[in-house]
This record gives sequence, structure tokens and C-alpha cells, in this order.
Amino acid sequence: MQYTQLISHMFGTRFKSCFMLLLTGTLCISAHADLSMQGTTICAAKAYEMSLKYQQQSAEIQALQLQAYQIATLRLQHILDRSPKVKNLAIVIDLDETVLDNSDFLVSNIQHCIDYTEWTTWSEWEKNGQPKLIAGSLDFLNFASQHQVAIFYVSDRSEQYRAATLNSLKRLGLPQASNDHVLLYGKSKEQRRQSIAQNHQIVLLIGDTLHDFSQDFNQQQSKRERQAMIEKNQSRFGQDWIMLPNTSYGAWSKDAFTEMDRPEN
Repeated sequence: MQYTQLISHMFGTRFKSCFMLLLTGTLCISAHADLSMQGTTICAAKAYEMSLKYQQQSAEIQALQLQAYQIATLRLQHILDRSPKVKNLAIVIDLDETVLDNSDFLVSNIQHCIDYTEWTTWSEWEKNGQPKLIAGSLDFLNFASQHQVAIFYVSDRSEQYRAATLNSLKRLGLPQASNDHVLLYGKSKEQRRQSIAQNHQIVLLIGDTLHDFSQDFNQQQSKRERQAMIEKNQSRFGQDWIMLPNTSYGAWSKDAFTEMDRPEN
């Protein structure tokens, strides 16, 4: 005996009709849910979407970038006025998100549900990417170069793609973009700064992450440790350390949120 005939025999025709309607509706709901799930991908990379939107789209970021470079220009002008005869002055500056704007690449990663903080696609971007300039960077660097200040680009980009990085810097019209003035990943940034300091007086450090300024900062530190080091060195920010905003990535991106204190019942 078929299943529907058994139902009819046991409970009557009217119950059979109600049962079939219920069964059909359940199957339809299940099918709809399956189709909905097919069109929905859980994308962990979307967690960075709002911060990246701020980095790429907000006028406020542009204002902060311009502000940082205007402060750098004022500081350098003050140093030049104070020491007009010194000939070996140098600035040390990071590249990515300090001089080079890679936000188009980062957005493309998110749109393809790739967590760019894992850097699995970065090599291809170094080799073939077309970064843009951070607002204010070119004017400041031209000012420095015109006043015979040595510029050293200290970046953790790969030596493997040195030629591509140099081509990007030259394409963007950045001054002093030569092999001797571009120090890429190998030795630590502190060691590279020390090598520059052997023949130059470093008067400004410019970057978007704390280890662009001192070995006292590193990626393994906790948030509290980083904040303590900021307090220890607070007099240097806006003086010989110039910080650029970067809401796209950094050591902070893995830190948990802090919730507000809730009143006790």
C-alpha cells in the first residue's frame, strides 16, 4: 500500500488533503532555504569593509594625510632654518599607506572574499600593481629633495620585486627613487635605519605603523604594551616622528573590541 493510501485508510480523505498540503509547504520552504543559502557566502574578510571604506573613501582621511605632511614640512623647514649649514640631513619614510595608496588592491581582495591581512595575494600586487599616491606625500618629498635632504624609502616590500617597486616610485614621480635610497625587506627596519645613520643625520621618521619609528614597537606586543610605549614617546610625535593614519590593517586588527561597562542590577 502506498504511503498516501495508508494515510487515507487510517485517517480519512479530509485528513489526507490537509497532510498533503502541509507536506508540500514544508518541501517548498526547504527548497527556498537551500536556494537562499546557495546565494549567501559567509565572508570573514567583510569584517574589514567599514575600516577600508573609511581609508579609501573618506575626505577625513585625505585631510589627515595632508595634515601629517604639512606638519612634516613645517618641522623640516624649522630644522633647515636652525641648521642651514648641515649637509647630511636625511628623512626615513615608509612606503605602503605612507607614500603609496594600495586601497584599490585591498578593496579587490574583499570583493573576492580574500582576507588581505593574510597577504596571500600581495606578491602579485608588488609585481604588477598600480598604487596611487597618498595625499600630500609628493609635495613634501619634493620639498625635502629641493632642499638637499636625503630621502630613504624604508619598506618591507620584497627584494624579489625591487625592480617593480622602483618602477612604481618612478612612475609616480617620487624623488631620489634609486637603488641606494630604497631599502627593502631583509634586515629589520631598525638595522636599516642604523645603516642610514652611519652617514646621515636622520631628522624625520614618517610611517603608518609604530615599528616605522622604533624597535621598541613590534607586532607581538599587546595593545596595552603598545599604548605604554606611545606614552613613553609621546613628545616625539609631531616632532621627529610623523604618523600617517591607516585604518586598513595593522597589529590592532586582531585585537578584540572593548565593550562598555554595564550597570549592575
